Amino acid sequence: MMIDLYTSGTPNGWKISVTLEELGLPYTVHPIKLMEGEQKKPEFLKMNPNGRIPVIVDRGADNLTIFESGAIMVYLAEKTGKLMPTDTKGRMDVLQWLMFQMGGIGPMMGQANVFFRYMEEQIPTAIKRYQNEGRRLFEVLDGHLAHREYLAGDYSIADIANWCWVRTHKWSGIDIEGLENLQRWSNAIYERPAALKGIKIPDDMAAALNDDQKAEELAKNARKIVTQ
Repeated sequence: MMIDLYTSGTPNGWKISVTLEELGLPYTVHPIKLMEGEQKKPEFLKMNPNGRIPVIVDRGADNLTIFESGAIMVYLAEKTGKLMPTDTKGRMDVLQWLMFQMGGIGPMMGQANVFFRYMEEQIPTAIKRYQNEGRRLFEVLDGHLAHREYLAGDYSIADIANWCWVRTHKWSGIDIEGLENLQRWSNAIYERPAALKGIKIPDDMAAALNDDQKAEELAKNARKIVTQ
């Protein structure tokens, strides 16, 4: 497999770079500058008409182009036979927790980001709504992880997908105090070299996520994306 990865430093982008690193697949990174609107240019829209990252092109499969992070993760896992079981029960277990992230964690944290970080007008009711729902979903993960090391048996794309979002909880203003199982799980993934490498692609956003001044600069620049 020769993979071209079109991505940016966001949780959905990291889902793919971490997966590629965990699988040990060769890939070429094509950074997409969201602040400059590169995701809306005609050449990118040919790959993803929705104008969102990430996108991959598998050069070894007749230039197969795939968008939507979850679809990409499933493709890579099934193509390599790794990070997802092949039996029906195991596969469904992974897919349901992947969908949990895509249908719950991602959208709720995304809206928390919009109202907590990006909107110039502060709407307390909206901020509280999405932060509370994010916290509730975290509690679901925490309860599920009380009796298991990972979300679906062995480490899988379900863990990668949820972790890439959960690890940014401070950016969304969501507290994880008291969620000991969630914290244990998250810390365990931080110990994985491939995961650490993947979250630095294409840029290392750690400083912006943890430094208040840099966070404000990033949020200010990101506001223009929200209004596009």
